[in-house]
Amino acid sequence: MCIDFRDLNKACPKDFYLYRIDQLVDSTSGCELLSMMDALQGYHQIMLAPEDRKKVSFITSSGTFCYVAMPFGLKNAGATYQRLVDKIFRLQIGRNVEV
Repeated sequence: MCIDFRDLNKACPKDFYLYRIDQLVDSTSGCELLSMMDALQGYHQIMLAPEDRKKVSFITSSGTFCYVAMPFGLKNAGATYQRLVDKIFRLQIGRNVEV
């Protein structure tokens, strides 16, 4: 199933700067070790505020449903995830972690 969030995305201002991949790659030059964190399911670990769940509701033949975790396709999903990762690693960024 695919939910079309275009109308919701039009109503939401972009809220956070996302890093450019070339800057992240350049920042790792000269490192002895390099490790990657698999963020495949990262978005689905971020819970939506209860008051925002109705904004991502959808209707099927079985009824009306809403997401309780952040779905893909939202304009600021990537920014929200990046903000969370920055917060988690704030004491390590620039020392031994690039996010």
